[in-house]
Amino acid sequence: MLITALRTLRTRWPAFMGSFVALTLGVALLTVMGLALASTLDAPDRGPERFAAAPVVVRGQDTLRVPTPSGEKTEKLARPRPVPEPLVTRLKRLGTVVQDRSFPVHVQGGHGRHAPGDLVGHPWSTAAFAPYRLDAGRAPRAADEVVVTGDWSAPGERLRTDRGTLRVVGTVPGLGFEDAVFFTDVRALRLAPVSAQLVVEAEAPAVRKAVRDSVPAGAGVRVLSGDERRYADADPDRDREALTALNALFGTAGGVTAFVSVFVVASTFAFAVAQRRREFGLLRTAGATPGQLRRMVLTEALTVGALASGAGCVLGAYAAPLLAAHVVDGGLAPAWFTIGDPTWPYHLAFWTGLVVALCGATAAAWRAGRTGPVEALREASVDTGTMTRGRWVCGAGLLLTALVSLGVSLAGDPGDLLHRKTYVTRPMLLITAAALLAPVVVRPVTRLLTWLPARLPGATGLLVRENTAAGVRRTAALAAPVLVTVALTGSLLGAVASLNEARAAEVRQRTAAAFVVTAPPGTGFDAATLGRLRAVPGAEISPTSSGAVYTLEDGVALVRSDLRAVADPEAFTATTRLPLAAGRVSGLDDHSIIVNEEWEEHTVGRNVRIWLGDGTRKTLRIAAVMHTGTGDNGVYVTAANAAGAPADRVDVALADGTDADAVAAGLREAVTPVGGRVASGDAWAAAASPGSTDTTRAGLLLVLGIALLYTGISVVNTMLTATSDRVRDLTVLRLTGATDAQVLRLLAVESLTVTAVGALLGLLVAGLNLAGMGVALHLLAVPAAPVLPWAAVATVAGACATLTVAATLASAALPVRRRALVRE
Repeated sequence: MLITALRTLRTRWPAFMGSFVALTLGVALLTVMGLALASTLDAPDRGPERFAAAPVVVRGQDTLRVPTPSGEKTEKLARPRPVPEPLVTRLKRLGTVVQDRSFPVHVQGGHGRHAPGDLVGHPWSTAAFAPYRLDAGRAPRAADEVVVTGDWSAPGERLRTDRGTLRVVGTVPGLGFEDAVFFTDVRALRLAPVSAQLVVEAEAPAVRKAVRDSVPAGAGVRVLSGDERRYADADPDRDREALTALNALFGTAGGVTAFVSVFVVASTFAFAVAQRRREFGLLRTAGATPGQLRRMVLTEALTVGALASGAGCVLGAYAAPLLAAHVVDGGLAPAWFTIGDPTWPYHLAFWTGLVVALCGATAAAWRAGRTGPVEALREASVDTGTMTRGRWVCGAGLLLTALVSLGVSLAGDPGDLLHRKTYVTRPMLLITAAALLAPVVVRPVTRLLTWLPARLPGATGLLVRENTAAGVRRTAALAAPVLVTVALTGSLLGAVASLNEARAAEVRQRTAAAFVVTAPPGTGFDAATLGRLRAVPGAEISPTSSGAVYTLEDGVALVRSDLRAVADPEAFTATTRLPLAAGRVSGLDDHSIIVNEEWEEHTVGRNVRIWLGDGTRKTLRIAAVMHTGTGDNGVYVTAANAAGAPADRVDVALADGTDADAVAAGLREAVTPVGGRVASGDAWAAAASPGSTDTTRAGLLLVLGIALLYTGISVVNTMLTATSDRVRDLTVLRLTGATDAQVLRLLAVESLTVTAVGALLGLLVAGLNLAGMGVALHLLAVPAAPVLPWAAVATVAGACATLTVAATLASAALPVRRRALVRE
């Protein structure tokens, strides 16, 4: 049988081309994803940037460290502490001390169109530590004078900013890691009174001794020298964080593409073997034993699988750098990201492809080997017994597993269904179950779809109904790629759209303010600005600030929660509607906190131990508990527990009989000098809704794009294979008097019917997934319904229909023009 298998491959290579192409592309995808994932495991070494020329940097406590039975847990503080004043005095005895300050600067007016969007201000005395060197103009001397990096401005120009009107008196070449604006030291001190770090021009051992002698061991003050000075940069962990995000992206993409590849390859091999039942019947009649038949099929699969897997690895090696360049150009990866040279992705992809090919062929070969010669010949024309016992067990088992796991999640932790890893992987169970059970519904669905066409004049509708219903195995195999395409599109895009709508609904529900005044990003309102806002006639204001608190859950997990600090709880109740499950907002005071049901302790009246944004440890009483929602409800405290964070948002309610337009004008006049913005409550809620970021959207489209491109190719590949095997049927139609146009029209309508079957099954899968998410949102008290992306689903279904029709007509155009004799 080995010689027979090899001769079959040599003489019937076109029949194996579909399986070869599907497996090659599948292994190539696995190789690309494996190489990309392996390249995200190690970040490059990065040296100090802003303080590359500084002798020693002393940094105040910026990390919360909590000992637990499983080791020390750490979290970055939302409000780093300044270097203690006694220590500063001690350090000044060792040498010159330069205090560093950083604050955002936003350019307005004409220059804002070409100015960098993330400008950061510093005192001029720190410029030498990068080092920055003037290439034009001079250093700033007056409060309104600045030096800027880069060439987007020139000496003599005036800039309107949220820090007032500034005059550029000098420029320095940019160093690539920031876009800076340097003020005088006096002006920088006024704009950013708190300094979290400083430079000491002294020897590192002397500085370390001064720190040990002046502050307790647990104060968190660090002395940075050498390469450690990079921890004084604005975002020293950005490379690691970028790789973590990229790892999650490629992990998700790899999981989806692996599922799609395995699914399509296995179904393609199984279909290719099933299409040869007539050949198997003839071999059984000629005396071949079931074992010989199985060995022949497995030898063919092994040969095709090995060749295709090897070709896929080579193709993947060339495609992986293209993917890396694409994610860099799209802003999904840092500029330095490249594909490394690991070898394990090649082994994983090759052996996965080979095993999947063998598994896909084994099931069909086993069934073919068990049939007798006469039975095999009888089955060669009509599909019967398509639902084997194994297929029933696997399909029903997967469907039951999906439904039971959904019920368990809804009963125990509904919020788990809103996590990306859950809504990405859950559809895979249902898709596989639907594909395995598809033969059960193919006949009734196709008869329903063709009910009206079958009753129209002409034989096309009747032939389409009988062909698709009789060829159940072929119809199910052709519908499978469409099922995957539609189900993934509807499930993934629908989950993201549903979450975005849910979060937007939560923001709208919480907002009762007539107006919302916001400070420029990264800044806050000072006391003078808040005084001007309070003086606006008819405006009842409620200032709040952002920050974070930390709590230890289960004694081992240090968890950060975002917070809003309320200046006046009574005024706060007039502008905000919290989704409370227990307690009252009016019970909030300086010794209490409002938490959500996600906290380990969430009983009103009980005490919780927390750490504030600056690391201060406190015990607060729970005044109220909010519903968990989508996880963005956070916690609320009073301004006394804000760790000094300035108010960055002011909600405004209107007094009775107040003219809203007059209040809006007064609010704008009060905050215009500091760059604040005024919006209506509805407009602010719409803008503040945490929808998908450009990066998240691009990442999702990358995941879907790779998977859908592959399924699109598999649609064409499967249609070409199926249509090429129907030459005899087409010849019979031509001999009975059908014209070329009639035959092609019949095939086109059949293709559309099969596409409709796959699309309906895909919609069913997507609907079940989104229905589960809708129930979870209801249980979490989120006022939103799931969203099915009809436009996207219709687009991919239309694309699949176009591809299936085009592939069918292309493969059938030549055979229908041949007037060959039918040989029996």
